[in-house]
Amino acid sequence: MSKSEIKLWNKNFVLIILINFLVFMNHLMILSTFPFYIDYLGGSETLAGIAVTLFSFVAVAMRPFIGWMLNNGLRRKILLAGLIGMALMPVGYLLLSVIYLAFICRMLHGASFAFSNTTSSTIATDMVPKSRFAEGMGMFGLSTALATASAPALGLILMEKMGFTTLFIISAGCAGVSMLLLAFMKTPKITVEKEPLRIKSLINKDAIPASFTALVFLFTYGALENFVAKYAAEYSLPSGGLFFAIMAGMVLFSRFVLGKVVDNRGEELFVYAGNAAMLAALVLLGTSPSIPAYVIAAALSGLGFGSLEPALQSMAVSIAPPQSRGSANSTFLCAYDIGIGIGGGIAGSLIDNMGYQPMWLI
Repeated sequence: MSKSEIKLWNKNFVLIILINFLVFMNHLMILSTFPFYIDYLGGSETLAGIAVTLFSFVAVAMRPFIGWMLNNGLRRKILLAGLIGMALMPVGYLLLSVIYLAFICRMLHGASFAFSNTTSSTIATDMVPKSRFAEGMGMFGLSTALATASAPALGLILMEKMGFTTLFIISAGCAGVSMLLLAFMKTPKITVEKEPLRIKSLINKDAIPASFTALVFLFTYGALENFVAKYAAEYSLPSGGLFFAIMAGMVLFSRFVLGKVVDNRGEELFVYAGNAAMLAALVLLGTSPSIPAYVIAAALSGLGFGSLEPALQSMAVSIAPPQSRGSANSTFLCAYDIGIGIGGGIAGSLIDNMGYQPMWLI
């Protein structure tokens, strides 16, 4: 194998990692604080859960068509369109501070995130050598992990100390910087055959098994992302920012350590281990609202997500040829959005009707 085939790191790979990091900063700063924003507008936990579901519903509806466009070679233009939308929507929350109008902006934000995230993932898979795919996508996933470490905590701090205006402006600024980075990045040239829009081509059938596993797993992650900060406040536990920081530290650890191992030993072991770790984390949250259990649950959920998500994405995407990576990524990320969206929506309703501890156990 030639050196060019196994080389992983270069300027363009670093730039797509930074762009993805800023996309997730924009997304997660608002995701972790939006239930508080719904409270501020006079809404309930159920409405906060509906906002999560609407965001994810639109993202899911858009992703298959985005995958088709990516399969036809429209990488750069789609990414730019998504980044523009992600810059505009936080400003919309400020200007349209009524619940139903905020929901409309949330849906448009979901579409913009789908454009940005599907395309950045696809561009990354274009850049990563096949022999180092799990390792390379694990390194790409570090951008998501770093955003997970910093964005929810930063969002909560900005909301509490400086208000929603500053929070939304900084979130918009992240997307603005991403557009600047895109101007300096070259995307790989992929030879594609133009294909007509057909329903059966929107979903990549080879990616379905791993994607369905991700969907079920992410029910739990959707509940954590949206409500663990409010759970901490309800039970006088340390800040949700601490939970996210511990969780993300374990994600970082798993991504650095496990990527090469997955390439060498296969993904299945890490799928089982990741599910077991998340199960243990949720049982702790549902049975023992104490500081030690809270900290251990954060570490276990980070280990679970960090082990399972890159393994499943590798399973879903690595077998796809370059011209089908757009649909493979969109299929996997559809499952990602459905899991988080339905999980967040169900969690909000369960909290209103039963409380936090039964929700975690369910």
